[in-house]
Amino acid sequence: MLRSLSPALLQVSTHTLRRALRWAAPVAAGSLLVALSARVAVPLPFSPVPITGQTLVVLTLAGLLGRRSAASVALYLGAGALGLPVLAARGAGLAGPTGGYLVGFAAAAWLAGWLAERSGKSWLRLALALVLGQAAIYACGLLWLSRFVPAPRLLVAGLYPFLIGDAYKLVAAFFLVRRLRAPS
Repeated sequence: MLRSLSPALLQVSTHTLRRALRWAAPVAAGSLLVALSARVAVPLPFSPVPITGQTLVVLTLAGLLGRRSAASVALYLGAGALGLPVLAARGAGLAGPTGGYLVGFAAAAWLAGWLAERSGKSWLRLALALVLGQAAIYACGLLWLSRFVPAPRLLVAGLYPFLIGDAYKLVAAFFLVRRLRAPS
């Protein structure tokens, strides 16, 4: 009886392993892309928040992976929390001035990913999903940054310098998702 059961168990295990890898590989690759995009960082002399390529990657992942993109961001944040050198503002982490933006990446990945999953073939719905994801990043980031920057300087330090660049990254994310989602 054990001999006849073995191949069946092996087949189930192999199938389960394949499914797990199909789920985990894009999540791990997404986390790596978020970490690499943190390396594209331009410090601003008047703000503790640098300009990075992370919003482009987070929103693109949300459009491509859906809610799984939140797992990519969570993996990235976990690596940062463990002290691995993956964060743009080295040493700041979740407790520093950029912590709200980091949490915002996770919120954006989940929200925009969830909405992108429901967008179907509607490019307008996809665009709205990405815009709402960007809004989640700003909301979380500014709320947390307000603990470190006086109210009169908050928007100058955490919003205004990023609007134009983030608009470009948002458009780029939209077209990347549109291109990569297109049927072959």
